[in-house]
Amino acid sequence: MSSLFIFFEESSPITLFTLVWLSFYFVITLWIFFYKYFSISSMCKDEQESLDAILQGQQRFPKDALFFNTEHGLKPGIFSIWKSKTIKEASTGLSFLSIIASTSPFIGLFGTVVEILDAFGRLGSTGQISFDVIAPVISKALIATAAGILTAIPAYTFFLSLKRKVYDLGVYVQMQIDYIVVPHSFR
Repeated sequence: MSSLFIFFEESSPITLFTLVWLSFYFVITLWIFFYKYFSISSMCKDEQESLDAILQGQQRFPKDALFFNTEHGLKPGIFSIWKSKTIKEASTGLSFLSIIASTSPFIGLFGTVVEILDAFGRLGSTGQISFDVIAPVISKALIATAAGILTAIPAYTFFLSLKRKVYDLGVYVQMQIDYIVVPHSFR
């Protein structure tokens, strides 16, 4: 535990800022993933149940506010609007995971470079440069790069996982549209 305090005491403000930024990114990544995972899973379940009810003849249209008032028929393009609205709602926030996944390694690398430059500046002024002196400085500086990679990997993994769930949701929506729009002579 004392080595952690020593690390924070000896690190440059830029490195500390980098680590705080990456920590914030990591927390946001986890929050977005769990929130979107459960909300998209719920949406998929609802659309699957709606599809089953339509196929069994228990309902005529999807369970969405756009279809509540259908006594006068459906307006043209209503299915396209419904699909776009559903996919947009499900995919909101996913681009931020992609941004975190692509920028985190660079943020960590920036912290590493600044820390190494600062360390070489201090080492150069003392005139003592040997492997025994440089190795601990470089290993300490690489912590920022490791933090960037540690943040990027889950963000990218979660992005792909959620993107697949959004695709599955789109499939359920499209199956409902296809079944409802198919001419009755083919049923």
